[in-house]
Amino acid sequence: MRALTVRLAGLVVIQPSVHGDERGFFTETYRHKWHAELGIAPQMQFVQDNHSRSVRGVVRGMHFHIGDGVAKLVRCARGRIIDVAVDLRRGSPTYAQWEAVELDDESMRELFVPVGFAHGFCVLSDVADVLYKQTAYYDPAVERGIAWNDPDIGIEWPLPEDELIVSERDAGAPRLSEVAGELPFRY
Repeated sequence: MRALTVRLAGLVVIQPSVHGDERGFFTETYRHKWHAELGIAPQMQFVQDNHSRSVRGVVRGMHFHIGDGVAKLVRCARGRIIDVAVDLRRGSPTYAQWEAVELDDESMRELFVPVGFAHGFCVLSDVADVLYKQTAYYDPAVERGIAWNDPDIGIEWPLPEDELIVSERDAGAPRLSEVAGELPFRY
């Protein structure tokens, strides 16, 4: 495993070793010691695994959790997505900036999204299975979101807007400027 360079401090893109032959492939997707060596806090404990399946054009996000927050380790086990993180840490030199990483079932890349970032993705393949570990149990009382199309952030989604499929909840999410005062995250 090795870490790939990204622009936003705190995000870690992980490129695992994939061993393939005519039968298929084998890869380790998580090893606590290796992930700690790549900059993911060694004391971090993932407590919940999630799996979503979506069709082409689905945008899920941009989600985050207040309180202690939630860190995620995301990978795409089937298909191809653009995974996006937005820095919500007040005082950060990259506050309100976004970074996108392609995750797919061939490269097997993973994205570590630390506490203090909003997270979402867009499906580029016909179908995508997205799996992610998180450091806290799902709790709707602390789950929040910001608009996937907030013009102040300016995420450049890879498909035309008329091809995107967004849930009613995500479509109604507030702009970052409307919730900035509630954000508990500091750089």
